Amino acid sequence: MECNKNYGAGLLRFHQFCDQHAVAEQARMPASELLLAAFVASWAGRVARTTVDNWLAGLAFWHTLNMAQWNGARVLKATCQAALKMQPPPKPKRPPVTLEHMHALRNGLDLTNAFDAAVYAVACAAFWGCRRLGELVIPSPSGFNPERHVARRQDIRFEKLPGDSGRYAVFHIPWTKTTLRNGADVILTGNNDPTTPERAIRHHLRSNATVPEGAPLFAFETAGGGWAPMTRTWFMDRCNTVWEGAQKPALTGHCFRIGGATELLLRGTPPDIVATLGSWKSRAFLEYWRKIESILPLFISKSFDKSRLQLVTESVRNFKKKYC
Repeated sequence: MECNKNYGAGLLRFHQFCDQHAVAEQARMPASELLLAAFVASWAGRVARTTVDNWLAGLAFWHTLNMAQWNGARVLKATCQAALKMQPPPKPKRPPVTLEHMHALRNGLDLTNAFDAAVYAVACAAFWGCRRLGELVIPSPSGFNPERHVARRQDIRFEKLPGDSGRYAVFHIPWTKTTLRNGADVILTGNNDPTTPERAIRHHLRSNATVPEGAPLFAFETAGGGWAPMTRTWFMDRCNTVWEGAQKPALTGHCFRIGGATELLLRGTPPDIVATLGSWKSRAFLEYWRKIESILPLFISKSFDKSRLQLVTESVRNFKKKYC
């Protein structure tokens, strides 16, 4: 899906460029190398090289699909190399959601309120489950799709760990970015932190008991006796309002996944377990760890010292060796 989106963006940008410069339709396919180079040069210094590469891949695919010659050769390559030198600086790393953020949510939300109970449950599931926010909430009030979004009718199991050493909740989501229609099991294991996710899910289900089974899992009761789905915008707006009141910076949805993975690693959870929990494949998790590694200084607090960070680095190094 993401690949198709990038390809389509390249095709759109190319036609916009051609329209702007009155390039005739017949000259757009097959596009000459000079035309392609001019298109790339027009974006030099404005977008990253990876974006340009994705756009060109889309244009090449468009030519192949229409059995037209692709004229990407030396001139185009030289233009792309020049564009690389002019690309804008990388965006600053997104800080993670930390335990302090999670505790601020727990203290700042009104957990007797149905909406806030749902917000809290989503936050705990995204953080401790290392899940993408789009797997738990829906994009808009009318955007619920049972083939992609988990419904309340989904069987949520609450189980005890062996020896009565704790509890966990598990439910299945029908679609993820990596597994597609195979979906994944979201496993939320209870822990000794006040924001333990298993308890948050139970509280949400009790607080929103009248929501129908066919509704999204994190839908909430409304004042008029109805219900509404939890959308990404409503969720993030509420979180950032609480964090602003606690004098913490605004964050994005992906910061939950970054923060949860980092917290679990710092607690000594093996990287294999964290990767499985968040539905990462081994190589994808190694790439993800490199992102986490760069924001660890933002995460470290008095709870963790340098020796813990060294242990985490060593465990991930062993993970790298294991998966070559």
